[in-house]
Amino acid sequence: MPDHYYFVSWNVNGIRSVAKKGALKWVDKEPPHILGLQEVKAEEDQFPEDLFEHRYAHRYVSSSHKKGQSGVALFTDLEPEYYSPCYEVDILKEGRINEIHFDKIAFFNVYFPNGKRNEERLAYKLEFYDRFFEHIEGLRKKGMSIIFCGDVNTAHRPIDLARPKENEGISGFLPVERAWIDKLIEHGYIDTFRYIHGDEPERYSWWSMRTKARERNVGWRIDYFFVSKDLKERILDADILAEIEGSDHAPVSLRLAK
Repeated sequence: MPDHYYFVSWNVNGIRSVAKKGALKWVDKEPPHILGLQEVKAEEDQFPEDLFEHRYAHRYVSSSHKKGQSGVALFTDLEPEYYSPCYEVDILKEGRINEIHFDKIAFFNVYFPNGKRNEERLAYKLEFYDRFFEHIEGLRKKGMSIIFCGDVNTAHRPIDLARPKENEGISGFLPVERAWIDKLIEHGYIDTFRYIHGDEPERYSWWSMRTKARERNVGWRIDYFFVSKDLKERILDADILAEIEGSDHAPVSLRLAK
């Protein structure tokens, strides 16, 4: 058994589409202990039958009540003590959270709302941020360590997107959205990628498909692994797996000592 956990998070922009492209075959080389997928856009019974060939003992799916939209899925060979779709945060039941507990860790796979559509959705995104923060803080007070991964739909600092000036007034880089990530960090949550890579520039996890932005690396870093500060000394590595294609997002990874 390895001496560390290996976790991967990926916004797949449609599970059936990436499976059809063969874009999940990399999982066979080194299967993560937890694989969190966002924006699966499918009910559980619509998942490809041979997905991961029974590699994982457990699969947790939270689907949106609106068919073909959002949805998250978590695959693991660990033995969780608890699972929840976390509807106290995902109050519209849009299929946004998988929560599992193991080894005194509360682990969340999250597809945070996008606020670009209109003011109403931006307000909902900010409310979702606040509800999620309150939820994880409540678990911390009970002695749980926290790990959450997923598409946060916000770039934190100018270094986290290729064109910060042009996007100052756009949801995904608004001061009010970025302030929530500041708040996380102030409360002792660690952006694991920056913890490992410092201010390394031009490292992005999402590129617009409309403009062939990935070829030019005109992107945004909006996919994260955050951990509570009590896990800081256990962080071994965190990265963006930009070589893996098949979606408009790249997977992000975390290695954590056991």
